[in-house]
Amino acid sequence: MLAVGGHVLDGPDPRSVMMATGFAGGVGDTQQEMCGALSGGVMVIGALYGRSSLEEDDWPALRLATHYRERFARELGETRCGPLYKRTYTPDGLGSCALVVERAARILLELLDEQGKDTL
Repeated sequence: MLAVGGHVLDGPDPRSVMMATGFAGGVGDTQQEMCGALSGGVMVIGALYGRSSLEEDDWPALRLATHYRERFARELGETRCGPLYKRTYTPDGLGSCALVVERAARILLELLDEQGKDTL
């Protein structure tokens, strides 16, 4: 959330950043769930395109989150923390979760740029 949120949100609300903390490491560093970098990106999408009431349309955020997840999976081969972690820390792997966060941020920034140019 901090990797992209600091650039596209006018300084993310500190409470939102705090709320995202538990997603790190596949929820509570268990490596059992969705990668924290992917979760953080979805939170940024929600902050930009999400709804604040049930009367509002949630489709723009849902559609963009779907595209983000698809690209993340295509580029990184997985969306779950555990398998990504195992591949990252192998002799031929990326070597650091920081590099996964960097790639996730790049994917999200590309999608946000495309969103500004046309409808997904």
